[in-house]
Amino acid sequence: MVSNPVHGLPFLPGTSFKDPTKTSFHRSQTLGYRNGYAVVRRPTVGIGGDRLQVNQLSPAELDELASKAPVLTYGQPKQAPPAEFIPAHVAFDKKVLKFDAYFQEDVPISSEEHYRIRQVKIYYYLEDDSISVMEPVVENSGIPQGKLIKRQRIAKNDVGDHYHWKDLNRGIDITMYGKTFRIVDCDHFTQVYLESQGIELNPPEKMALDPYTELRKQPPRKYVTPSDFDQLKQFLTFDKQVLRFYAIWDDTDSMFGECRTYIIHYYLMDDTVEIREVHERNDGRDPFPLLMNRQRMPKVLTENAKNFPQCVLEISDQEVLEWYTAKDFIVGKPLTILGRNFFIYDCDPFTRQFYKEKFGISDLPRIDVSKQEPPPVKQELPPYNGYGLIEDSAQNCFALIPKAPRKDVIKMLMNDNKVLRYLAALESPIPEDKDRRFIFSYFLATDMISIFEPPVRNSGIIGGKYLGKTRVIKPFSEAENPIYYGPSDFFIGAVIDVFGHRFIILDIDEYVLKYMESNAAQYSPEALSSIQNHVRKQEISAPELENKQAKEEPGKQELEALIDTVQKQLKDYSCKDNIHEAFQAHDKEALGYVDREMFFKICESFNIPIDDSLVKELIRMCSHGEDRIDYYNFVRAFSN
Repeated sequence: MVSNPVHGLPFLPGTSFKDPTKTSFHRSQTLGYRNGYAVVRRPTVGIGGDRLQVNQLSPAELDELASKAPVLTYGQPKQAPPAEFIPAHVAFDKKVLKFDAYFQEDVPISSEEHYRIRQVKIYYYLEDDSISVMEPVVENSGIPQGKLIKRQRIAKNDVGDHYHWKDLNRGIDITMYGKTFRIVDCDHFTQVYLESQGIELNPPEKMALDPYTELRKQPPRKYVTPSDFDQLKQFLTFDKQVLRFYAIWDDTDSMFGECRTYIIHYYLMDDTVEIREVHERNDGRDPFPLLMNRQRMPKVLTENAKNFPQCVLEISDQEVLEWYTAKDFIVGKPLTILGRNFFIYDCDPFTRQFYKEKFGISDLPRIDVSKQEPPPVKQELPPYNGYGLIEDSAQNCFALIPKAPRKDVIKMLMNDNKVLRYLAALESPIPEDKDRRFIFSYFLATDMISIFEPPVRNSGIIGGKYLGKTRVIKPFSEAENPIYYGPSDFFIGAVIDVFGHRFIILDIDEYVLKYMESNAAQYSPEALSSIQNHVRKQEISAPELENKQAKEEPGKQELEALIDTVQKQLKDYSCKDNIHEAFQAHDKEALGYVDREMFFKICESFNIPIDDSLVKELIRMCSHGEDRIDYYNFVRAFSN
């Protein structure tokens, strides 16, 4: 270390000397700590402990230094370069002013609060002078919270000026989008920044609180009524002592009700009651054994509590005049708990012993509550209402989804397409109904009857289907056991009552004669005799008609030859019986003739090819005059 102990010599090379006796070259300590802070101390001694020389200047030297201009010595100072430009979004990046505020919101429809205080945070972003308002989310508040005003520049007035950080301070009101916010405080960074910009901040205010929220935070009131009853003694005396009763709830009188079995537990330690449901295997019920949780049961309520909606509020002690106690549970007596009527039929041995010692009741026999199965109810059909067949209506009483009644399949196969046809007249006091004729069709396969009325021109009555296929009940028969018309009831002269309308059978077709001959045992002697008389009349009238035709028709051989030719040509067309019945229905006098207009109308209804040349010739040969046509010979040509 080089030192210059000789004073007065310049500190230049060659004028400094080393001290050979010096052995310590350490420097003094200049850094210390006080109260946890670093403190810089000026050294009092130099290197190696040498005393520092302090320059003591005279007043004249001080005045010279004060008046001395450094420009004369060093020249004109160089001007410092201008500071580099920094944009606002870089200088104020992530620098946000934060204010605590609140606003008041009216609650128009509420009986518990008239206004609501909502606390918010106002953020002012220095980089672009934008403002955002955030409301902290409160759990279970029931109102939408979070971002109230998104980040944007907010207009201050109608001129178009925007809010600046100079407009913000504590203890002021600021209006944004129709809502007035009261600023009560700010954070430390905001306070330091505003004070550094020369803004004097108002003292902080206390944050307003929502009255309804504070009311909900209060603990519920508890009313404790002093009592002389020692509940602790009851708890210690009757701890773990439970009375067990077996009861039933008979609800069979209500719809879908039934009789259920329950176990009632009465806890002597606190006079609470618990009801458990007894489940059996495969009873179809959910496994929830508790019907009612353990609680005190009210026995007598006040007058106001009877009409009060108890389904939404619990019953307090002030609404109960009397509670259920152990003396209310007696074997053999009904008990009403929460609107359900329970009947206690048995109890366990401990309960019997308790009642014997406490109340002196020694006779608590078990009551048999098992019910005998009622005798099966005989199924009776309701009275017939007249719609449809009674067999079809009865199927609705046997099953939820009715099935068609059983049919006699063998009878249907044997009598398939077998129809008995009869000509009948309507018995009516009305003169217009006397000339009406009807064709009865009896279907042997189903025992059903249909009625057809051939249309008569200029009669004023619309012909056609008079009755659809159905089974007709005989008059004076019971509705429960109806008797239907059968083939034996149809003969010439028989009166058929069809739903209040009386018909008289006038004629039958050839198939009916054959059926009656083969099934003579089914018919009565009266029916057979009427048919025999009718056949004799036809046999007598047939030769007379043939003689008459032989005299009037000289060309009989030509007619027979033409009929044979038509039969050969139209061998696939066979409807003789139907055509013959249609012609007979209009031939009221049974002369074998019909008028020309009705003849062509009937041929058109049966699709007879009257445009054919042979058929036209046959019609010409069967014509008698201009108005009548012999349908007897005409029908013969269409029978194979």
